[in-house]
Amino acid sequence: QVQLVESGGGLVQAGDSLRLSCAASGRTISSYVMGWFRQAPGKEREFVSAITRAGGSLYYTDSVKGRFIIARDNAKNTVYLEMNSLKPEDTAVYYCAAAAGILPRPIHGPEKYDYWGQGTQVTVSS
Repeated sequence: QVQLVESGGGLVQAGDSLRLSCAASGRTISSYVMGWFRQAPGKEREFVSAITRAGGSLYYTDSVKGRFIIARDNAKNTVYLEMNSLKPEDTAVYYCAAAAGILPRPIHGPEKYDYWGQGTQVTVSS
């Protein structure tokens, strides 16, 4: 079992930055592809970003490319999501997730992830 706890969310203005953290316990995350998803009110949970086990490959949904950066520190059992140039449409609850295996396909499919955190709220005001 892997327990995931997100932190770093908050209320910011458009154009600001936030860094989300996802601290894992129970098992080392080095065996897992790690992802970030988000869910806005009334909408489906959507893929934001993912990073492979050693950090060699990064994936982003088109709407965050060039603004968000995913990173991981396996020694600290933590995954990060650096969010820059935030927009009101980035407002959502952000979830960290872990997927066993080398590369889940499709990587953006929430059904491919085995463990989830409780989420952290990000609100971007205009």
